[in-house]
Amino acid sequence: MTTPTVARLSSRAVIAVSGPDWRSFLQGLLTQDVETLAPGELRFAGLLTPQGKLLYDLFVAGTEDGALLDVQADQRDALLQRLTMYRLRAKVTLEASDRPVLAVFGGEVAGEGLYADPRLPALGARAYDDRAANADEDAYDAHRLALGVPGPADWGQERTYPIEANFDLLAGIDFKKGCFVGQETTSRMKRRGTIKTRMLPIAFDGPPPAFGAEVLAGELRAGEVLGGRDGRAMALLRLDRIDGADLTAEGRPVAVDRPAWMAL
Repeated sequence: MTTPTVARLSSRAVIAVSGPDWRSFLQGLLTQDVETLAPGELRFAGLLTPQGKLLYDLFVAGTEDGALLDVQADQRDALLQRLTMYRLRAKVTLEASDRPVLAVFGGEVAGEGLYADPRLPALGARAYDDRAANADEDAYDAHRLALGVPGPADWGQERTYPIEANFDLLAGIDFKKGCFVGQETTSRMKRRGTIKTRMLPIAFDGPPPAFGAEVLAGELRAGEVLGGRDGRAMALLRLDRIDGADLTAEGRPVAVDRPAWMAL
């Protein structure tokens, strides 16, 4: 049995949600269904602007008396404030928690307290307990990028539609659940097939191009580089300009490395 990697994700923090109305409260806000969330289950979701752009990404972890929201640490206070504004008369308790967030991946990922990552089995699981870490967040980011999965640094805040960030392919949107904030735009994009750009990994030699660097197909703009590391980065690309094209960024050749899970 191979020992899994356990990475402490210092960029993430937890909000504890409880109270008799917690399910219906979150159900009307998030892109993912929580009415059927069971204790021990994890779901990936977003909270969108009314115009349908990503405001906050989060994981919802089912517990015996409510849920844990796994969110960006530097956005937790703002998200708490927004959720409190939405709460109105709902019987919901929202509290910042000091639980750590850990990613467990590689090797044999199984055991008590682990929440299977709903996006891809290869991403492993999340944990919210005091288990010992044997790696840092950089190791997890390298693993995620190797799988071609974008992260919060790639989609930012209020600049990306969730479908552009592949939330629809990574179990981040339930199109059958009913209303949520920003649903109209999200559903229309999916229904009409008007998805012109998506995040895809690109490969190249050497260090990554600067964040925001243009990706060119010949002389035509094909997208922009997002987060990355030596040899690999995410990029937001126009799907109609990348197939069979000679792509460059900052004058260097780059190639799209479409992951197997992305069936487009």
